[in-house]
Amino acid sequence: QVQLVESGGGLVQAGGSLRLSCAASGRTFTTYAMGWFRQAPGKEREFVGRILWAGGTTAYAASVKGRFTISRDNAKNTVDLQMNSLKLEDTAVYYCAATLPTPGATTTPGGYRYWGQGTQVTVSS
Repeated sequence: QVQLVESGGGLVQAGGSLRLSCAASGRTFTTYAMGWFRQAPGKEREFVGRILWAGGTTAYAASVKGRFTISRDNAKNTVDLQMNSLKLEDTAVYYCAATLPTPGATTTPGGYRYWGQGTQVTVSS
């Protein structure tokens, strides 16, 4: 049974940094795409970034590119999201997701089969 558990959310001031972690278990993820998404109140869930576990290739939404970095730790089976220069508009619940990658589908929520429960990130002024 696949399980994704996010941690590391919290309250941070604008301009600060936060690191989220997603612990993955239940199968071997070496052929998977691991995505990070976020959902603010009243808004749709949106793509933040993703990493292909094999090879470590990453892709990011334009709104976070240059500020956020995704990495994976093979030994720990975790995928991290390092968030720097946080802005008020980054406030959301952040979700980790996993899927066997389909070309063109790893940047949309519908392209992911497995989801974590989410962790709240609140950026204050």
